[in-house]
Amino acid sequence: MACIPVITGKARNDCTVTPLHLPLSVAQSLLPIVTFIRTLTPNDPMTKIQLLGGISPDHFLRDHWQKKPLLIREALPDFRGLLDAAELIDLACQEDAQSRLVIRRNGRWEVRHGPFAPRAFARLPKKDWTLLVQDVNHFLPAARELLLKFNFIPHSRLDDLMVSYAPEEGGVGPHFDSYDVFLLQGTGRRRWRISGQKDRTLVAAAPLKILQDFRPEQEWVLEPGDMLYLPPHIAHDGVALGECMTCSIGFRSPSARELIGQFLYHLAERGSVAQQAREDDRYRDPRQDAVKHPARLPDGLIEQVGAILARIRWSERDIVSFLGSYLGEPKAHVVFEAPERPANEAAFVKKALRHGVRLDRKTTLLYGKDSYFLNGEEDRLPRSKKWLLELADARRLEGKRFVTLSADSSMTALLHEWYLAGWVRIGASA
Repeated sequence: MACIPVITGKARNDCTVTPLHLPLSVAQSLLPIVTFIRTLTPNDPMTKIQLLGGISPDHFLRDHWQKKPLLIREALPDFRGLLDAAELIDLACQEDAQSRLVIRRNGRWEVRHGPFAPRAFARLPKKDWTLLVQDVNHFLPAARELLLKFNFIPHSRLDDLMVSYAPEEGGVGPHFDSYDVFLLQGTGRRRWRISGQKDRTLVAAAPLKILQDFRPEQEWVLEPGDMLYLPPHIAHDGVALGECMTCSIGFRSPSARELIGQFLYHLAERGSVAQQAREDDRYRDPRQDAVKHPARLPDGLIEQVGAILARIRWSERDIVSFLGSYLGEPKAHVVFEAPERPANEAAFVKKALRHGVRLDRKTTLLYGKDSYFLNGEEDRLPRSKKWLLELADARRLEGKRFVTLSADSSMTALLHEWYLAGWVRIGASA
């Protein structure tokens, strides 16, 4: 692998690192973090942004996305993580959080799945373990705000924001991912080694996917605020140099097999195939002869089923319907919480005029040319659709913007309905 670009504001432009030995930061309170992260993210893909080291999103997507890694020094210069170790452990103990403990003992790997009891962490060794919590953006306002900085990538590609904590020498071993990931360093320091190797043979019988023969080609130490982008299938291994926390922003990249299987299922259940098929349209064999070999598949059955399958047709509308539904559907463990004391529509509008509205952190709102998809459920775009597209893109409508739109009673009625279901919250900021 050739030496990959290192973008920095400090004239560090080679493949080596001189560590700064920054001290481990103390836990940050959530409000200052939210205030820091909520900086202007330009909508113009040609605008250069610090998150990408001073290059534009268009430049990044053209030269690096799905192509080659990129190390960005000081992507977020003042970033020290989203929460501290104690807060992450508390999150890992919650029933609705997806968490894992990865422990290495004498060269052997062990994986435990949450939710955990607090006492489980008191018995862990001093080093060689990692706690990982998925979907932190479902729990922390600051995590959701951080994801907004990546708005130059379609929301339909977003998987989640995972946060990991590790003491000295903690990691999950050398591995590769099948998705794009931005590895943003929070507190502490982590050494990353990467390789473009083609050999992806895994250690047999290991409880997680560990490369059998990892051959690192480059390495760096990431300091707080540094970020490393890796496209799919780049082998990598991150090891903590003392206590550290890392944010992993992952973007899904479905396999062709997955898409084909799910699309055909969608066609059968909700697509044009389901609409065309009649309940009494089924296999028939009124001229079946007596057989000597009953276990053999009849030629007539094969031919008739082949003819049925040959009639399958789909349109671009079917594809859009499938993608919006499939990519927008919440994960199985996600549960939405309705407001404890719901406001009626008049009270909801009054509060929204002052404070605006926002999508719930777990809500996904996507749209196509004619339809929108709220948590995977499809509906036609309303005539006055501009507000919905704005809400989907920015995930919020400020109070001032809501004032200009509030004369549309269909909008306020629909938003109130979503609010009662827990899909929308009052307040443009959380």
